Amino acid sequence: MPVPLPPTELYASERVVVLVSCVLSFLGSSLLVCTHALWPELRTRPRQLLLYLSLADLLSALSYFYGVLQDFDRTSWDCVLQGALSTFSNTSSFFWTMAIAVYLYITIVRGSPTGTGLLCSFHAVSWGVPLGITVAAVALKKIGYDASNVSVGWCWVNLDAEDRVLWMLLTGKVWEMLAYVTLPVLYILIKKHINRAHAALSEYRPILSRAPAFQPRTSIADKKLILIPVIFIILRIWSTVRFILTLCNSPAVQNPVLVVLHGIGNTFQGGANCIMFVLCTRVVRTRLFSSICCCHHDELDWPLQRSNSSWQHPEPHTDVPGPERTKPRLSIT
Repeated sequence: MPVPLPPTELYASERVVVLVSCVLSFLGSSLLVCTHALWPELRTRPRQLLLYLSLADLLSALSYFYGVLQDFDRTSWDCVLQGALSTFSNTSSFFWTMAIAVYLYITIVRGSPTGTGLLCSFHAVSWGVPLGITVAAVALKKIGYDASNVSVGWCWVNLDAEDRVLWMLLTGKVWEMLAYVTLPVLYILIKKHINRAHAALSEYRPILSRAPAFQPRTSIADKKLILIPVIFIILRIWSTVRFILTLCNSPAVQNPVLVVLHGIGNTFQGGANCIMFVLCTRVVRTRLFSSICCCHHDELDWPLQRSNSSWQHPEPHTDVPGPERTKPRLSIT
């Protein structure tokens, strides 16, 4: 029987990098939640699913931050609590990521109507399954110190558990590997369907004077569809590599570069989603930047407005547009 690997030593620089990644993920997930709360015009069903994914990533970033900050060296009550929270939120993040892909496939490719029943199913699976697995793992004392060979300072599956490989699969790895297959397949099918629709529409483009105006937006959407599974795999693959190396009892699992990539990949999902669905989405980005600029402009003008109000009489409002004219109608496509 091979001798177990010693615990992976985390250097201060590695911990700092992963902690920064946790903070960026927390901020990115928070920004996604804020855009959903502040602007009802953006509350489409896909972005509603993205909200639930952001909540899972938010909890994941917080739990990972505490784990990396503590850098546990034994099983303790806060180690178990942190491990349970990160297990639940991380697994839920996998399910919500796949739920978004399934929803887009059903609505775009199949053209099937979606109601509250589908959303309830997503909730039952994406919250219920991770919760059931986490409760079972905690009750059976499977969560604990793992020597950072399959983590980066945080707690996950207890190193002393005889069936730890089974619980590593159940509490994350099997769903992670399922996402590696499911996401590319679904998004490739979606992109092929969109390309076929574009090809069918191309017959009419010569007689549609405004057709070229839509080309940049469709090309951006196509690129984003490709990037979603690619970014997910790039972030998560390092965790899977270290898991396989641990099963092989390879000392390469303690490679510092691999450890840092694993730490960033597991903690930066919220930041990556923010970049794709806020900063790289024109409607949301424009609304966000305009709000920031308006707030800054109001702060600069406030002293002047206050001084003017002391001597200036109000003018009668003769041509004030109604709310329906001032409220912008944003395209969410």
